[in-house]
Amino acid sequence: MLRQSALAQGLVRCHVCGHLHPLAKNRHARHCKVCGGLLHARRPHSLQITLALLISSYALYIPANIFPIMTVTQLGMTEIHTIIGGIFALVEKDMAPIAVLVFVASILVPLLKLLGLSALVLHVHLRWQGNTRWWMRIYRLIVFVGRWSMLDIFMISILVAVVDLSGGVSHVIAGPAATAFAAVVVLTMIAAKSFDPRLIWDNHTAL
Repeated sequence: MLRQSALAQGLVRCHVCGHLHPLAKNRHARHCKVCGGLLHARRPHSLQITLALLISSYALYIPANIFPIMTVTQLGMTEIHTIIGGIFALVEKDMAPIAVLVFVASILVPLLKLLGLSALVLHVHLRWQGNTRWWMRIYRLIVFVGRWSMLDIFMISILVAVVDLSGGVSHVIAGPAATAFAAVVVLTMIAAKSFDPRLIWDNHTAL
């Protein structure tokens, strides 16, 4: 059964209120008659913006995993931890569940988000055919898990606050990897928001 999109029927949907409007002949932006929101048939330069953010995220993902994420000084002894090193340290201290949580939040989730967004960009750009609903599920999952990607930064912040309350016996300093990791999280969240999921449906006229 053929299913036409609103755009194929000469209609454009308002991003704010959802009202449908006749598409302008030149497809230039105009305003919604109901709420005054700016109308676009598709988000301008969606793929280009998403791709630029993805390239930046990939570039920062490497230092986020190589450079120290925190430096711990306790009783004159200094330990420098990367994300991977911190995971192994947690395992050695019999805190495997926390190690698994850090691995998923700090390594697995950001990497899967990058790969998932890259696959979506390639799917639209190369006009891959396939199950459109499956690609939409991937997009919704990427947007959903984005809010949990800052878990590692939250843990460092809590650790710093707890150590500061300990009377100066220990000292924790966030390393450069923390900044790189936070930037990766923010950039991938913006990339997911800048990607227009309606582009996924533009390549398909039937389900």
